[in-house]
Amino acid sequence: MTDIDVAVVGGGIGGLANALALASSGHRVRVLERASAFAEVGAGLQLAPNATRILREWGLLDEVIEHGVRPGRLVFKDALDGVELTSLELGESFERRYGAPYVVIHRSDLLSIMFRACERAGVELLADHKVDDVTVTEHEAVVLANGEKHRAAIALAADGLWSPLRARVSDDSPVCSGYVAYRGALPVSEVTDVDADALTDVVVHFGPGCHLVQYPLRQGEMLNTVAVFASPAYARGEEEWGGPDELDAAFDGTCPAVRRGLTWLWRDRRWPMFDRLPIGNWVNGRLALTGDAAHPMLQYLAQGACQALEDAHCLAAEAGKRTGDWAGALDAYQRTRTARTARVQSSARVWGEIWHCDGLTRTLRNALLTDRRLDDYQYVDWLYQS
Repeated sequence: MTDIDVAVVGGGIGGLANALALASSGHRVRVLERASAFAEVGAGLQLAPNATRILREWGLLDEVIEHGVRPGRLVFKDALDGVELTSLELGESFERRYGAPYVVIHRSDLLSIMFRACERAGVELLADHKVDDVTVTEHEAVVLANGEKHRAAIALAADGLWSPLRARVSDDSPVCSGYVAYRGALPVSEVTDVDADALTDVVVHFGPGCHLVQYPLRQGEMLNTVAVFASPAYARGEEEWGGPDELDAAFDGTCPAVRRGLTWLWRDRRWPMFDRLPIGNWVNGRLALTGDAAHPMLQYLAQGACQALEDAHCLAAEAGKRTGDWAGALDAYQRTRTARTARVQSSARVWGEIWHCDGLTRTLRNALLTDRRLDDYQYVDWLYQS
């Protein structure tokens, strides 16, 4: 006899999303988080309509909007000369087309909202629980954490990019892109001479081997900045790479607005950018991967959290169709999700190449973007529509 229906390994956004979706459907759920508290490291994240539709269904969208910002546009500029190339209006017509808004929010705010929702739904939330092993049988998954056994009908590995449990379904490893990110989120009162659109829109400056993203957070009280660049030291095979000196050098030829943005970054921490190749199997018996453990992706489509929410929504729906048939639910979940997330992973890599091109390719990219009609949604319909 199992203690619970679902044991979730990992208490990040993906883990809590699965816990909330399944508990709201009447399942007994326990989340095991290795850290001493449920917390997110980082700054802002973007929630496209494919995510905010789900948050609305879960009754969380109003609170997310209250703590976040609904940007007016998604703006693309050339980082070298600062010229605006194209934009995507995110207002009323956008929301009518996709049935939900585009929202930007601080990671910690989203996690807190989801944590409270999990508490209300009756999820058992256990911090400081390091999972040492998961044993899978035909009828259950036994999760060993802190010397205690947690017997569940299924276990979900929501333990991120470096998931040890992914080895149960694949022998692959994370792939380093050679790019590194620096982030910063500061009160608007502490930044000066910032372009006005960075306080209302999501603004992307892309340049040769680098890009800078800026957008407001917390109802416009904070400015989120992310700088990403290719590390020459990594390309040379050096052990130490991606330091602040390389950050400054990568953006040396960019326009003044971009260089000013570098002053608002935290320089004591960097985030090397990894993903993995798509795989077609996420399930081993009663154990399944979810979120970044299943499909880690580069950030160029801003879909990491969005796809994790889609995973959770899908699994809860499939479980709801098959009362007690967890094997069938996991199989349907895998068949539904692997092709879509593989496309997002692969497309993110391609967009990174487009963002960071130089020379004649940059000239062609800029010309194509400049010629784009502002009401042309062909490149995002597949991503944002239900």
